[in-house]
Amino acid sequence: MKVICVIPARLKSRRFPEKVLTMLGPKPLLQHVFEAAQKCPQFDEILFAVDHEKTKKLIHSFQAQALMTKSDCVSGTDRLIELMMSKQAFGTIWVNWQADEPFINRQMIDDLLQSISSSQSDIWTLKKKITKQEEIENPNQVKVVTNLEGKALYFSRSPIPYPRLHHFHYYKHIGLYAFTKRALEKIQMLPPSTPLEKLEQLEQLRFLEGGLTIEVHETLHETVGIDVPEDLIKALKKMYRAPKGY
Repeated sequence: MKVICVIPARLKSRRFPEKVLTMLGPKPLLQHVFEAAQKCPQFDEILFAVDHEKTKKLIHSFQAQALMTKSDCVSGTDRLIELMMSKQAFGTIWVNWQADEPFINRQMIDDLLQSISSSQSDIWTLKKKITKQEEIENPNQVKVVTNLEGKALYFSRSPIPYPRLHHFHYYKHIGLYAFTKRALEKIQMLPPSTPLEKLEQLEQLRFLEGGLTIEVHETLHETVGIDVPEDLIKALKKMYRAPKGY
């Protein structure tokens, strides 16, 4: 079994132009992501999927591998599929680590991949218990509900489920994925925008609508994604608070 970590790094970003070229402290954001991935012994290979020579040049500056993908890929998943279909990269399990997530750590990867050898699932992802009421109501914070075996039933921007009878622990979805090769092959055959995906603007709903099984493991760790320039300040504060080797 070969586990490959692909970090899709699209140059254009609507809310934060050329985000993937930005600096986070003394290093490029992408170098932080790469070095965090290097600390995960589960990965047999780590590479970036890019769509611009500027990004490729930056990645080469810290001796990482970058492969070109089309600029019109809709999502990071599509970049993984392009690398797989074009045979630029090979793997049994494909991990999609977002380029704006420098704080994913080894334990989260352990949580994500804990059942890949024993499970018949197609995709694995993470959830974290929500502790703040405002996160439950926040449409930018995606929620997930699972069945008794830990398989995803639904993802939503709305608070789900509705707690009519008693208190319920809500879970946020952590957008880190591991795909089997056959899952990516099936996703490649699905229509580009299924009804629920279009409604909620969540690509993981296309996977569910297409009949794929998503196994959701709980993690205790929090991430800080870089979505807008202001998030760099939050990230710097977290970086300097984090223990050495985080």
